[in-house]
Formats: sequence, structure tokens, C-alpha cells
Amino acid sequence: MTGTVLRQGGGYGNALAETIIALFKTEVINWLGTWKSKAQVERNALQWAAWFNKDRLHEPLGYITPTKAEEKHGQAVK
Repeated sequence: MTGTVLRQGGGYGNALAETIIALFKTEVINWLGTWKSKAQVERNALQWAAWFNKDRLHEPLGYITPTKAEEKHGQAVK
């Protein structure tokens, strides 16, 4: 197992997690409002995570989804 490239106690260690949490709060919690059950919260959280990881458009990738980028990379490697 390889250790982190960041120094312990550095200011950037939690930056990515904090960014993802802020996006989640903005896009799910503030946008969708209140839920009636824990199951609704879990379902919406999982749907958002699936969208965030597979279907959202990325500027650095040329406004394509991560799935498309992986497909293009796989074809280029062959």
C-alpha cells in the first residue's frame, strides 16, 4: 500500500472531500428539499453519486462523461 503524497497536517488533504460534500449539499439537499423517509434520502444520495461518477459532463475531458472518456481511452490503447 502506498501512502499519501500530501504531508500530514497539510491544508489540501480534505479539499476534495469538502468539495464533493459541498456539491452534494447544493445539488441534492438544497435542490430536492425535504424527504419523508430515510429510504428516500438513501435513494437520492445513491442516484446522485451514480450520476456524479458516471454521467456528469467534465470540462477537462472536453465536456464528455467519464464513461465516454474511459471508452475513448480504451479504444486509443488498443
